[in-house]
Amino acid sequence: MNLTMTIISISILVSILLIFVGFWLPNLNPDGEKASPYECGFDPLGSARLPFSLRFFLVAILFLLFDLEIALLLPLPWACQLMKPTITLFLASTLIGLLTIGLIYEWIQGGLEWAE
Repeated sequence: MNLTMTIISISILVSILLIFVGFWLPNLNPDGEKASPYECGFDPLGSARLPFSLRFFLVAILFLLFDLEIALLLPLPWACQLMKPTITLFLASTLIGLLTIGLIYEWIQGGLEWAE
């Protein structure tokens, strides 16, 4: 019982300390530039009908694709639950190999070039 109360007391103290630091630490008088919304490099107060860069869209999609790789690889050993870990290693290597081939293809096609 004593250990439980000590852990709860320490947790409450640390939480209160972090809340107070969170209120004191930030700048309370932000300038107008930092307070304005940022919309993918566009001026948020300008026209909404500006053309969108297709290269920016392609890089964003590639980032999401390779970010999704982590979401697929992390639970792979627990999701498969196979007797031999070599099969799980083979599946993970196959997934990484396919993504590497896709990255090389995009690189050769020039999809990663930001400026021509």
